[in-house]
Amino acid sequence: MIDLLELHKYFIRNHLHPGDVAVDFTMGNGHDTEFLSKTVGESGHVYAFDIQEQAVTSTARRLREAGCPENYTLIHDSHQYVKNYVKTPFRAGMFNLGWLPGGDKSITTLRESTMPAVEAAIDLMDRDAILNIAVYPGHAEGDAEGQMLCTYLSGISRHKICATRVNILNSPTSPYFIVIETKP
Repeated sequence: MIDLLELHKYFIRNHLHPGDVAVDFTMGNGHDTEFLSKTVGESGHVYAFDIQEQAVTSTARRLREAGCPENYTLIHDSHQYVKNYVKTPFRAGMFNLGWLPGGDKSITTLRESTMPAVEAAIDLMDRDAILNIAVYPGHAEGDAEGQMLCTYLSGISRHKICATRVNILNSPTSPYFIVIETKP
């Protein structure tokens, strides 16, 4: 069976190289931040966002314990404010919508902040860049976020970006992801 997380990383690796800039828009427990940090290496940089202090603390611990280079900036703020922190185009970005694994499930990403964050992310994408958005339609807000994003992205010219949805057809509440790519 297809492992969606590994497929996520496969797509990222086709665009992200040592020395590049990457953004983890939802750091959670730091798994994606670690992957991005190791992929861009010492000469690259990763910006990671989360609104929960618990996420920032656990990510910092994960990065130290995993031996990641000190090539990251952990930001305790909403991803919708990405342009206040990231001033250069990035080559790869990741959103993992929903809630913090092991955290308070009443605190989730919300359409009101996700939409401006995705719009800002698309504006900040470099040429030949990728943005992966993992969507979790198994709860009401996750389903609404996914529908909102699919509607928005389907209205953007394919000459600006290519937006692709990857999902399991016979499991409608399973997570899926959206891949947004810019031209080389």
